[in-house]
Amino acid sequence: MEVLMTASTIVSGANMVALGVLIGVFAKMYSKTKAQLPLGMIFFAGLLFLHNVIGVYAYFTMMELYGSALLPYLLAVHVAEFAGILIFLRITLQ
Repeated sequence: MEVLMTASTIVSGANMVALGVLIGVFAKMYSKTKAQLPLGMIFFAGLLFLHNVIGVYAYFTMMELYGSALLPYLLAVHVAEFAGILIFLRITLQ
């Protein structure tokens, strides 16, 4: 059980790093163009970042409340989110 919780926490941390890079890229775009789209993307990435922060906090503070049957699904959600963020980052950097 603890291994899956640790894996979810690591993937959430990786999500936060990738989202931080995305926020930085969009902030740079916004500072150059003053367009509204990068501003919306900063907001979107910021909310996803907050989601991951809350998730990691919940793992550490309420670890004993998570059922072991739920942990593989939580890990799968975080891995899918990480894949999506990486694809989004790659498209953004091209």
